[in-house]
Parts: sequence; structure tokens; C-alpha cells
Amino acid sequence: MSVEFQVTITDKDMFRFNIYHAYHGFQGIVATMAGIWALITAGLTYGKVELVYTILYIVFGIVFLVYVPGSLYLRSKRQISSSEVLKNALYYRIDEEGVHVSQGEQTADLQWKQVYKMVSNKNQLLIYSSRVNAYIIPKEAVAHQYPTIVGLAVNHLEGFRLKLNPFSI
Repeated sequence: MSVEFQVTITDKDMFRFNIYHAYHGFQGIVATMAGIWALITAGLTYGKVELVYTILYIVFGIVFLVYVPGSLYLRSKRQISSSEVLKNALYYRIDEEGVHVSQGEQTADLQWKQVYKMVSNKNQLLIYSSRVNAYIIPKEAVAHQYPTIVGLAVNHLEGFRLKLNPFSI
């Protein structure tokens, strides 16, 4: 069983990956909670404290809730525009041995035992080679091949390394 496809990563794909990575960790959850808390505090204390404190709460809330996505968006655009590798198409083959990626004359092989984890969300399939590095595969690129990829992953990876939605295409 083998699946082959081509992917060109866009800044939108990179942004989605960065957002997923930032907000599915402890730091992202805490930042979101702090932003919400600051805005709620601004509303609850309005008129009870000096106006400057209410304004500070609003500013902190906005910074926590808007700054991180904004900076991730700008970083995503910069990553795509500055990387020759990411500007061009990557050719993938996923088979019984693992994930094979090529571009021009360069190739990279990731055997199944080297896959850190595999995650799917609404828009992407992420194949992590380490805790922070992943192959980003937009679901549109593998639409009808997605069930085959999931089958290969289930056959070769331990359950704790899989966070896949088998019905999400």
C-alpha cells in the first residue's frame, strides 16, 4: 500500500500550523485564559477603580488575545517568503516503510519508528518528526487518499502517537 501526492505550502497553511502548535500547549491555554480574565476584570471593575486600571486591563486582554495570533501570522508570511524549500512543491510518498519526501534532487526519509506523532485537524495532517517539527500536509492535497494514510499510520504507530480523525476529509 502506497500513497503519492504533491504539496505546496502556503502562508495560510503555515499560519494554521503555527496557531495549532501555539494553542495546543500549556502556554497557549494560559495566554488565552489570561486575556479573557483581563477583559472580564475590566468589565467587572469599570467604575469601581480608576479609569487607568480599566484601560490597562483592556490593553492586557487585547495583547494576550490579539498579539500572539498577529505575530504568528507575520512569522508565517516571513517563513514562506524567505525559504526556497517552502516556496516549491514537495513530493510525498507514504508507504509501509514510512514517509518519503523529495524536492528536486534532495530527498528525506522518515521511517515509521522515527515518527514522533501524527495529528489531523480540520484542515491539515501533521506528521511530526520531533516535538516541534512537522511535515504540514493540507487535507485538500490528500482528500481521497486520507483514509489510506490513516490506515498506514494505524498499522505502524502506537496509539499514543496518533491523534487522527479517521472520518475527517
